[in-house]
Amino acid sequence: MRLLLSAFFLLVSSFAFAADVKIGFVDTERVLRESSPAVRAAKRLEKEFDGRKQELQRASAQGKALQAALDKGGLAEADRKNKERDLIKLNQDFQRMQREFNEDLNARRNEELAGMQERVNAVIRQIAEAEKFDVILQDAVYRNPKLDITDKIIKMLADK
Repeated sequence: MRLLLSAFFLLVSSFAFAADVKIGFVDTERVLRESSPAVRAAKRLEKEFDGRKQELQRASAQGKALQAALDKGGLAEADRKNKERDLIKLNQDFQRMQREFNEDLNARRNEELAGMQERVNAVIRQIAEAEKFDVILQDAVYRNPKLDITDKIIKMLADK
């Protein structure tokens, strides 16, 4: 990896001597977090999963209430065993629901991100061609703020 980066920078350096090289940088994570389509996607996901999230919260509250009743004591042996069984079943159901919720949410989030990434890449290509960039990097350890075109990308995504 280090050899590849060194070769890349050597290549870029040699271009710089031969002609002006125009390099840009995009903070992809910021685009996927702050752009209008990203915000709309997050709201869609929140709305889509809100009912299930509330259902999980109700199950959690029910489990806590049942645990509190058991901790309080004063129950007949049969009632205590029944409540313990109910608590175990409720806990198993809650864990299953939570696991399914997380899996479904992650799958939908990945779908949304894939679509967003395609749009972001199309906008990056559009800017690269229009402004005659030689290279646009999406991830870098360090970048000069003068090279950052993230705001342009976010603005173009908002205009679409």
